[in-house]
Amino acid sequence: MQNFWDSEVWGGLNLAAVMLLSLLAANALKRKVRFLRASLIPTSVLGGLILLATAGVYRAAAKQALFDTAFFGGDGTNRMEALTYHMLALGFIASAFRTGKSPSDKDRRTDILNTGVTTVAIYLMQGFFGLGITLILAMFVKDLFPAAGALLPFGYGQGTGQALNYGSIYEAEYGFTGGRSFGLSIAALGFLSASLGGVIWLNVLKRKGKYVWQDEKAEALRGEDVQAPEEIPMNGGLEKLTIQAGLVAGTYFLAYLIMRGLGRLVPGFRSVIFGFNFLFGVIAAVIVKAAMGALRKKGIVRREYRSSFLMTRISNFCFDLMIVTGVAAIRLEMVAGYWWILLLLGAVGLIITFAYSRLVAVNVFPSYAEEQFMVCYGMYTGTASTGIMLLRELDPDFQTPAADNLVYMNLPAMVIGFPIMILATLAPTKPWLVMGIMAVFFAALNVVLFRRKIFKKK
Repeated sequence: MQNFWDSEVWGGLNLAAVMLLSLLAANALKRKVRFLRASLIPTSVLGGLILLATAGVYRAAAKQALFDTAFFGGDGTNRMEALTYHMLALGFIASAFRTGKSPSDKDRRTDILNTGVTTVAIYLMQGFFGLGITLILAMFVKDLFPAAGALLPFGYGQGTGQALNYGSIYEAEYGFTGGRSFGLSIAALGFLSASLGGVIWLNVLKRKGKYVWQDEKAEALRGEDVQAPEEIPMNGGLEKLTIQAGLVAGTYFLAYLIMRGLGRLVPGFRSVIFGFNFLFGVIAAVIVKAAMGALRKKGIVRREYRSSFLMTRISNFCFDLMIVTGVAAIRLEMVAGYWWILLLLGAVGLIITFAYSRLVAVNVFPSYAEEQFMVCYGMYTGTASTGIMLLRELDPDFQTPAADNLVYMNLPAMVIGFPIMILATLAPTKPWLVMGIMAVFFAALNVVLFRRKIFKKK
């Protein structure tokens, strides 16, 4: 029998409250401190860093992990890692449920494809350099996991959730002690790189007279932005937000059943299968959307139950929570011996991502090169929201196609880039072979990307 005053009852709630309060504190700091506002560091990352610093001070004083105290249920760090893992998939599912029309113009489809190809090419480049660095350093640094650098594209290119997923796979399957924290640390450095590189380039543009500082503005929402004519009403018999949350949760449950079934069929790949929870979440969302569409065509369901407005809110909430918990869950003591290796990987990741994103933007997207560079660099070092945040500084009204490229490129990027995720699981056992495949794949994608300049044809 549980007592309501026990830590088991309050620990999880206390942890969630502290995570959310850190976001509020970070938001207040960003609004009041001009340096932080100008830094472009995402609020969720700042919230995570506040908690990480607080936990570090507490550990130094009390010789105990702050989030593993009884106040947070005794295993708060593990809970944060689990929350980061689940928020990634839930955020993707909510994003997949948003309604919208695909662009039909041929030039727009070409730009979207090129953005998808660029995304995969940068993942390959980050993986190649990251893996190469740690393979060489492992010859001289005792106990360094040789394939640790393969986490660079997941921390930079895909963010906190995937960095944790692959860090967990390396830790559980290949004995990389501290793999989770190593991946989360790279993801945190990625967000800082996005802010640092973005601020540097904005100042370059400002000196050239191509950029004027944009003060933060609150934008009024139109009625059609909140609720489309065919959607169920906000004030129906069941709260509309509850319906959206039910769709997302039910879809994730379907994804779990799919993963569980595949895990039983191929038990040797169970950790890899569950590491792709976000991908199976998207597949499950496609299945559910197709089923709902079929019911509407047959007249069984007459109204649209999905709300793009609310699904966007759910998605953003999940990603904010994913980032703040992911940064706060870093176990500094696990990566203390590798701090200079992490900084080296972070610096290399910043430089190569900045340079290649700039090269592609100027040569492949010449009509809106600055906007495309900003959105891509932000996404390839942080997340899509980081890319949008940097883009808003140059294109606050999204008049260029850069924002749309970011939205619609996910399908081609996922199709083209899926083999990379498989390659990453081979990196610990066959690192040099993986590097060779990455190099060949990267060269092939660049032929596709720069085809007009190579073959001198449109």
